[in-house]
Amino acid sequence: MPSPAKLTQGSTFKHVVIMSMTGAFGLMCMFIVDLVDMLFLSMLGEKEAVAAVGFSSAIMFFTISLSIAVSISATALVSKAVGEGDIELAKRRAVNVLAFGIVFSSVVVWLLWPKIPHILLFVGATGLTLDLATGYLQILILGMPAVMIGMIGSGIMRALGDARRAMYATLIGGLINAVLDPIFIFGFGLGVQGAAIASLIARFSMVAVSYYGVVYVHKMLAEFDLMDFFKDVKCISVIAVPAMLTNMSSPLANAIVMEHTSSFGDDAVAAVAIIGRVIPVVFAGVFALSGAVGPILGQNYGAGRFDRMHRAMSSAVIYAFGYCVVLCLVLYNMQDWLVAVFSATQESADLIHFFATFVSFSFFFQSLLFIAIAAFNNLGKPLNSTLLNFGRATLGTLPLITIFALFMGAEGILFGQAVGSVIFGCLGFYMARNYITELEEKEARNLTPSQYHNYDEML
Repeated sequence: MPSPAKLTQGSTFKHVVIMSMTGAFGLMCMFIVDLVDMLFLSMLGEKEAVAAVGFSSAIMFFTISLSIAVSISATALVSKAVGEGDIELAKRRAVNVLAFGIVFSSVVVWLLWPKIPHILLFVGATGLTLDLATGYLQILILGMPAVMIGMIGSGIMRALGDARRAMYATLIGGLINAVLDPIFIFGFGLGVQGAAIASLIARFSMVAVSYYGVVYVHKMLAEFDLMDFFKDVKCISVIAVPAMLTNMSSPLANAIVMEHTSSFGDDAVAAVAIIGRVIPVVFAGVFALSGAVGPILGQNYGAGRFDRMHRAMSSAVIYAFGYCVVLCLVLYNMQDWLVAVFSATQESADLIHFFATFVSFSFFFQSLLFIAIAAFNNLGKPLNSTLLNFGRATLGTLPLITIFALFMGAEGILFGQAVGSVIFGCLGFYMARNYITELEEKEARNLTPSQYHNYDEML
């Protein structure tokens, strides 16, 4: 049986650090493998291979974002039920979110697979780069249902406060991928397709790990009942659909950036692809914030502990600031090594230097947006997350990168993104803090959370 709602007790800062760092470690392992993919492929001496993975990343991030969105629904619903002390409801919601994710991801694969070449053409891939990217994606996307199951399983365990086991799925998947990469890329001479096959096998390994944690350790899956599933589809969708839209905005922003970058040539695209691989590794602790803060807010929301919710928000900001200061300094001192290890051309090297020197600290402001998104997703206002992230992806990306690129060239694309992160990060955090205050005022008027935010009645 799962332990009590332990996130409603103890230091909120400690919970934020533990939840974030374990989540970051799992993400880091997964993204380090992507970085190693890029490194191995760069050893082939074909910049088209590196660019192909760069173009593919925008599409893969889209599919992973959908999986994360459904896992957000699992975390929000399960953590709230655990906070209220209703374990049976938590189990029912867990199994129904899992069923929802499997069906949904299978449909996405069926719809997306034949359209991959057209999508890559749209984002700017051509010639040999297009052929390599198509082969890479058509293999890798078949693993989306496995990623979905792994993400949902991790989300359920995070909702219980079991950050360590939630980390295992991505950690073990990343290790398997790292072992298989050189075997398929060099040993079998499959190049880009070999990297895709290794990643596909690793993603299916995530299923076994997450299933073990949820079913055998926590015993958190109720027996599936079709009628209960149809009852829960509404409350799952109320959170998952806006979260999908929220997460789809990031691939949209990445696609916009990649399309603009392609006008500066393959060297610029390769640089952005390398930066795109470095960012999740260096800033994994920031990307993990949303998944860390969400369960803490969810459990305390269910328990009516608004004082702890305010402290959790403040703790998250302190953690994010300290993390970004340290890691930005590390990145600044590693920039020459990155240029050398990826055998970057002069144009690619200039962009990498510019990012490490002037742009990287904007991720602190992006962390404020992640915290706000976690708050809205777990406290009954997922549409606010959608509006904020789409605002950043459109108003905070397209006009800014267009304007700055006119004066700064390819560097202006990176700088424009940073400015958008500052604007929408500050706005989102301000809105989230005010929203929690509104919830607290409603509680003071003797309304329980379930009365004014019942997920079953929001549609």
